[in-house]
Amino acid sequence: MRDILVTLFVLGVLPLCFRRPFIGLLVFSVLAYMRIQDLTWGFARFQRWSFLVAIVMIAGWVAAREKYPPVRSIRTGLMVFLFVWVGLGHLFAYGDVPVNSAGLVEYGKIIFIALFTTAVVRTREQLRILVWVITMSFAFYGVKDGLHGFLTGGSVHIIRGPGGMIEDNNDFALVMAMTVPMLIHLATSERNARLTRGLKLMVPLTMFTVILTQSRGAFLSLLVAISALVWRTRNRLIGLMFGIVAVGAIVAFSPSEFQDRMGTITSYEEDGSAMGRIRAWKVALRMVDERPVFGVGFGRFRSSYLDFEPNPTPSQLDGQGTLVAHNSYLQIWAECGTPALLGYLLLFVASFLDIYRLRKAASRRYFASWILSYCTLFEAVLATFLVGSMFLNRAHFDLGYHLHAIVLVFGRVARSEMVDEVRYPVRGGGGRSGPLVARKSGGFGAATPSSPNGFRTTPLIEGA
Repeated sequence: MRDILVTLFVLGVLPLCFRRPFIGLLVFSVLAYMRIQDLTWGFARFQRWSFLVAIVMIAGWVAAREKYPPVRSIRTGLMVFLFVWVGLGHLFAYGDVPVNSAGLVEYGKIIFIALFTTAVVRTREQLRILVWVITMSFAFYGVKDGLHGFLTGGSVHIIRGPGGMIEDNNDFALVMAMTVPMLIHLATSERNARLTRGLKLMVPLTMFTVILTQSRGAFLSLLVAISALVWRTRNRLIGLMFGIVAVGAIVAFSPSEFQDRMGTITSYEEDGSAMGRIRAWKVALRMVDERPVFGVGFGRFRSSYLDFEPNPTPSQLDGQGTLVAHNSYLQIWAECGTPALLGYLLLFVASFLDIYRLRKAASRRYFASWILSYCTLFEAVLATFLVGSMFLNRAHFDLGYHLHAIVLVFGRVARSEMVDEVRYPVRGGGGRSGPLVARKSGGFGAATPSSPNGFRTTPLIEGA
C-alpha cells in the first residue's frame, strides 16, 4: 500500500512540478530529505523518483515564459568552481582504479539543485515554505524516533536514518542536531500560536533522537547548537540557565549505553573507534602532503588508503576495516586538493558574513523580526554542521550546499524587504530620516497586523 501511495503522489504532482518549478523543488526536497520512498518496502523504494522530479521541474523552468537565472554571487561562483575543480581532478587521479564517474555526476546534481534554488526561490513566501518543508522532513523522524524511544524507556537499538546520505547513525544524528535550531527559530518567527506550540513540542523529542543514535560527534554538535542559541538570546543569563538545564536533562534521562559511550570522549586513547579516526586523519594528511593540488581524486580515498598507511590493521588488509577520512575537511583536502578545501571553507565564510551583515542591518530597524530569527537559525545550523563535519565524511552532503543557497536567497529577500517601504512600510515616518521602527508585520501576503498567521515582527520602539 505504501508503494502505491508514494507512486501515486509522485506521478500525481509531476504536472504541477512542470507548471510551477518551485513546487518541483519542494517535492524534490521531500524526496531528498524526508525520503518517503525509503518508508516503503516494495518497488517504489528503488525508483529514482527525485531524478524524475528534477527532470520535470527543470523542463518546466526552461519552458516558462518568465524565469530568472541563478543568482550571481561569490557563493554560486565557488560552487561552480568546486565542481569544475573536482572534475579536473579526474584527469590526475591517483592509482589505477577506475574514476568515480557516478559519484561526480551525483555531486554535480547537488551543485545544480543549489544553483536552481537561487533561481526559483524569489519571495519570502517561497523562502518560508522551503524552510518549513526541509525542517518538517527532518522533524518527522525526530518526533517519530524520539517518541518511540521515550515510550520504550530508551531501550532501543542504535537508531539509523531512513536512507541516502543520512542512513548512517552518525550522519542521521548530525541532521537531527541541525533540526533543533530550525524548529526553535521557526517557532519564534511565526505568529500562529498553535504552530509555535507544536514546533516547541518537537524540540525535546528531536533532541532525544540525537541521544538514541549514540553518536558522540552529533552530541558535541548538539551542544554547539544549544550554545549558539543561548548566545543569541536577549537575556543570556536566562538562556545560559536554560541551556544548562537542557544539557542536564539530556544526561540525566539518557540511556546508560549513551552515558557510557559519551564517557569515552575523555578517554579516547582506550577507544578503538576514536583511535581509528586519528589514524585515518594521519593517512589523509599523508595524501595531502604527496598530492596537494588535485588530491588522490574524487571518491578515491578508500582505494588509496592502504598506499598511504604504513601500518594497516589486519581488518583493513582483509578489506573489512573502515577506510574513510572521518573528517569532511580532510576528506575534501585529500581527495580534491588544497584549492577545493579553500573554496569549500570560503563558502562558509561568505555565508556567515552575509548573516552577520543582515543581523546588523535588521537590528537597526527591528526589535524582533523573522529576519533576526532566521539569522540565528542559519547561523546555528551552519555552526552545528561545521562541528559535526569534524567527525564525518560530509564534504559532499547535499544539505550543506543547499543551505548556502538558501542563505543566499534569504539575504536577497531580507534586504529587499528592509528597503522596500511601499510593500513593507515603516511606521513613525520611516525612511532613513525617520525613527528606527518597523510595522507589526502580519506576515505573508495580505495578512493584517491582527492576523495570527505569518511572520512575527516587532517595532524597535514599541508603540511608535
